[in-house]
Amino acid sequence: MPKMKIAVVPKPGADFELQEREIPQPGPGQVRIRVQACGICFSDSLVKDGHWPGLSYPRSPGHEVAGVIADLGPGVTNWKQGQRVGVGWHGGQDNTCLYCRRGDFANCSQQKITGFNFDGGYAENMIAPIEALAQMPDSLDAAEAAPLLCAGITTTIHCAITARCPAIS
Repeated sequence: MPKMKIAVVPKPGADFELQEREIPQPGPGQVRIRVQACGICFSDSLVKDGHWPGLSYPRSPGHEVAGVIADLGPGVTNWKQGQRVGVGWHGGQDNTCLYCRRGDFANCSQQKITGFNFDGGYAENMIAPIEALAQMPDSLDAAEAAPLLCAGITTTIHCAITARCPAIS
C-alpha cells in the first residue's frame, strides 16, 4: 500500500510526531483530499493540549485545509477527482437535528469539527465528508486560501451573537 506522512498528537499534551501511514480510503459520502496547504490556528492547541472534551488520540489537527480531491468514496456524485477544495472548521452535520432542519448547520447538535472529530490537514492526505467541502477556484493560491477557511465559522458565530453581519449589512 502507498504511504503518506502525517503529523499527529499521540496523546494530550504530547509533542507532535511525524508518522508514516497507509493512505486512507474514503468511505460513503467522503472524499480523500491531497493536501496542498494547511493553516495553523490557535484552536489546534486545544487538540495538542487535550483541552477539548471527547477527543480521541492519536489525532492530527488542522482545519484550514486547501487541496485537491484525489479519490471519491461510494455514492459521491457531485464532486470530481482533481477538483480543488477547501475544508474548514465545520466538518459536517447530521442533517436531522432542529438546527439542521432550519439550515443552521454551524450549530448542528452533532456537528463534526475537522481535526477534532477526524484527522485534519496536518497530513499529505486526509478524508473529509462531502458536506465539509467548499469549492475553490484554480486561480486561488492554496497557501493563501487555507487560513481563510477558518474564518467562516467565526464570522457565522459573530453574526449570530451580535445580530450584526457587516458582510451582508
